[in-house]
Amino acid sequence: MAEEEQKHHHHFFHHHKDEESPSEVDPKKEEKHHKHKEHLGELGALAAGAYALHEKHQAKKDPENAHKHKVAEEIAATVAVGSAGFAFHEHHEKKEAKKHACE
Repeated sequence: MAEEEQKHHHHFFHHHKDEESPSEVDPKKEEKHHKHKEHLGELGALAAGAYALHEKHQAKKDPENAHKHKVAEEIAATVAVGSAGFAFHEHHEKKEAKKHACE
């Protein structure tokens, strides 16, 4: 009965002492990680920009639903700017990781 009372608790976050700490991360691996995320940001900016242009064309082509298309265009343009900003941020993170790898 005492064994049943001492059940193993499942926690949402698992903390392992043998895992690498953030200071022990391989610099080349970190640089590759940021490069990958930079490319994803660029791809997102490209896709959102293309969709914004598509919606702009649809607004001209379909005057009955032009307002809906203009709203979608503005949202897509905002997403494109945000994604480009993310890519720019990751570019600088990649440069910083590369600088630390050289040290």
